[in-house]
Amino acid sequence: MTTRLLQSASVTLVVFVSVTCLEIHATGTDNFQRRTNEIVENQAAATKGHHLTSADRIRDLVSHPAFGNFGHLVLPWDNRVSDANMPLRDIGSLLPYHSHVNPDIVVSALNHLIDEVNNGKTIFYDFYTESEKKSEPGRTNTGLFFVPGKPGAPFAIVAPGGGFSYVASVHEGFPYAVEISNKGFNAFVLKYRAGCGSACAIQDMAAAIRFIFHNSEMLGVSTKDYSLWGSSAGARMAAAIGSHGVGSFGDANLPKPSTVVMAYTGHSEYSSDEPATFVVVGEQDTIAPASVMQSRVDALRRSGTDVEFHKYPNLGHGFGPGTGTSAEGWTADAIRFWGQRTSKVR
Repeated sequence: MTTRLLQSASVTLVVFVSVTCLEIHATGTDNFQRRTNEIVENQAAATKGHHLTSADRIRDLVSHPAFGNFGHLVLPWDNRVSDANMPLRDIGSLLPYHSHVNPDIVVSALNHLIDEVNNGKTIFYDFYTESEKKSEPGRTNTGLFFVPGKPGAPFAIVAPGGGFSYVASVHEGFPYAVEISNKGFNAFVLKYRAGCGSACAIQDMAAAIRFIFHNSEMLGVSTKDYSLWGSSAGARMAAAIGSHGVGSFGDANLPKPSTVVMAYTGHSEYSSDEPATFVVVGEQDTIAPASVMQSRVDALRRSGTDVEFHKYPNLGHGFGPGTGTSAEGWTADAIRFWGQRTSKVR
């Protein structure tokens, strides 16, 4: 009898210790997944929201139910109080380094995101864990906006510009992502830290790539033949990872992108092993002169890199989609260039 009781007690102790170890393990490794699940559930429960118009105000955008508790990350500036009464038709005034900001295109892209939420889709993901955010509080101003295409298709990450001072997602992030999605590819718009220079921004891009690779099944994306898109400061980020790889900025053993899409940047550095590169710039750009981009393109071509280069007349810096300018349609050309270098969209 005593022996049986001891055996029973031993089994109970083993079970208790095993369960406790499992709980500790879950706390250590699954906390990020729980946070991700929480974000997904909160968005799934979001009240269906109305479409925005250019007459709506900044406060209507930030507080829109489709954007939950991340509406502030749609706006360009971190930790800066914007005029809540500003109508969206004036949103271009928040983007001092950009031109040809079309409020109708901005609002249309935002409404596409709203429609995704209304259709039960998740449009926003944290890519840093809570502990990573606590170690560097600026990481709370980061995230990935997701505009899905066909399940299992390759993905693009779009990094808007803003001189590393702000992130112009409304102008050269969400509109690009909608076009990419409409062609069947999956698109993510990266909200990276602003105000801390290029190093932390590139680290954020590397962390976002890591997140997508580690969660590709949940997201429904292929990790093969992905592309990095960037405009101005964002193009520097995409090009840096294209040159040096993801591991140089925080995560090893992940492949380089198959294609880098660069819009109007002064980035001149390159390596001997560059991905296929698509480049656009305005002839009248005084911030990122066309001659600088031309020199990099020439160097890439000499090294054997597959490059397509477009220089548009009568156009300066920060033109975004270029609607109504000589650059109109460039994003479709870039998607075509990338698509020719990917497996077929499923």
